[in-house]
Amino acid sequence: MILAARPGTGTEPPLVAARDRLAFLDARSLDLPVAMTALGAWNRMIGGRMPLVSAAMRLRDAVCRPFGIAPIGGFRSDRRPDVVRPGDRLDFFTVEDVADDRLVLTVRDHHLDVMNAVTIVDRRLTVTTSVVVHNALGRLYMLPVGPAHRLIARVLMARFARSLAAGAVTR
Repeated sequence: MILAARPGTGTEPPLVAARDRLAFLDARSLDLPVAMTALGAWNRMIGGRMPLVSAAMRLRDAVCRPFGIAPIGGFRSDRRPDVVRPGDRLDFFTVEDVADDRLVLTVRDHHLDVMNAVTIVDRRLTVTTSVVVHNALGRLYMLPVGPAHRLIARVLMARFARSLAAGAVTR
């Protein structure tokens, strides 16, 4: 079952900044049927064909190009590493922290800072995205990206839950 994250449980996920500074916060959780690492969960969630997500990423890159915002290129489902270290690149993110129970990914630029935190506590996976905007272009960017992110995150989490139900593997 996919649930919203429950703040105040004592296992707060890392955020890109204090809650009162955030322009965007989204958290989604599900119970894992088997033990897996945060990186393994991320790889399963992001791996495979995702035509709608790929189309959304291409649209994002095309719309942002005239504003000088670097393209992100989307997720590279064909290259899912088994090991990452802080400072490594994972798709368009920088790995900030990694352990069996957490994976912290960021994108930071002069418009906004984004953090995706994948945490596992007692086989409960939570993916938390937090954003701080730095200027008007960052705020404008988040107008369409915020709702799109919520939709994409919901679809990815549901797809992951279905794949786990169909035959979970440990990783």
